[in-house]
Amino acid sequence: MTSKLKLLVTSSGVSLAMLCSAPAFAGGTTQGTSITNNVNVNFQVGGVPQTQASASDVFVVDRKVIFSLAEKAPIGTTSVSPGQTGQITTFVLANTSNDTLDFTITPSQLVGGTAAHGGTDAFNVTNLLVCLDANADNTCDAAATATLTINDLVADANTTILVVGDIPLSATNGQVAGISLSAAALNSNGTAITAATDATVNGAGTVETIFADTAKSGNGGTSVARDGIDVATDDYTVSAAVLSVFKTSRIISDGVSSSNFKSVPGAVVEYCISVANAASGATATNITISDLVPTNTTYQAGTIRVNGTVTSPGAGQTCAAGTAVTDASDVDAGSFGTPANTVAGTLNNIAGGSSSALIFRATIN
Repeated sequence: MTSKLKLLVTSSGVSLAMLCSAPAFAGGTTQGTSITNNVNVNFQVGGVPQTQASASDVFVVDRKVIFSLAEKAPIGTTSVSPGQTGQITTFVLANTSNDTLDFTITPSQLVGGTAAHGGTDAFNVTNLLVCLDANADNTCDAAATATLTINDLVADANTTILVVGDIPLSATNGQVAGISLSAAALNSNGTAITAATDATVNGAGTVETIFADTAKSGNGGTSVARDGIDVATDDYTVSAAVLSVFKTSRIISDGVSSSNFKSVPGAVVEYCISVANAASGATATNITISDLVPTNTTYQAGTIRVNGTVTSPGAGQTCAAGTAVTDASDVDAGSFGTPANTVAGTLNNIAGGSSSALIFRATIN
């Protein structure tokens, strides 16, 4: 037989045709697709064409579950202020499997350690929730909830996820709150996936499922390989004003002395209330000052000035200039008498490293 076969191949005209087809796309050939390979052998004996020989092989494509969860560009911490609510960090979930999948999405707080962008986790946001943002307009499609189920994310599709939280009023400038988000793959009907292991025999006619996710570690999140779960992290960084308030006074006249004025009845006292923002502080806005005129003094009408210049804010500060305002409660930035015997004023925004002051005068009774 061996010699006859060798003679057949070497002395006969032989052609082989192998036919197969399988659709493919970025996520790979769809699970359950049959891949059929047909082979035809044409040959001659003694110059006479013989009956064509053929064979075929068929198997179905198994399911490869692989997907990614990551912070959505632009990458970076989310800057927040103390007391802000509904602050958002944004993630993208991409299904690179060869099948439609459901996902369970769960947010959680980091507990100390290094946050996503290098800072140290120092506080927790409150009311931590998650929602879907399918049209990527940075707004929840429906009310945010403690966990989220994403239904029927088809192969090669991705979607945007928002994590929403409130920033405690007690959070201070520069503090970081780290958060983590996990995505667990499910069958498209919401049931848990039973995955094959390396010990599972591959059946030609059955669809086996394997998890193909890789291990992840570091600031971007930690997960083990081939568990059908991916994680991603992000963080919030507090940008707050760091304000210091100082109140000083100086006697500017006493009706008697020509210099070194004394605190005697009838003397005029000039008060300076300064507000200084630390160099690292965020710009402070809507700054209002309310000061009850001290007992045993009488406010000197028409002496309120706002946005005064402060030199060396603190106990030894000097204050000058400023914009004069009326005592009436009107459109300008100052008033006297509302509430009773109270000086009030509004300062312009104070950027980090800057200061401003409210100045007024009173007479010692």
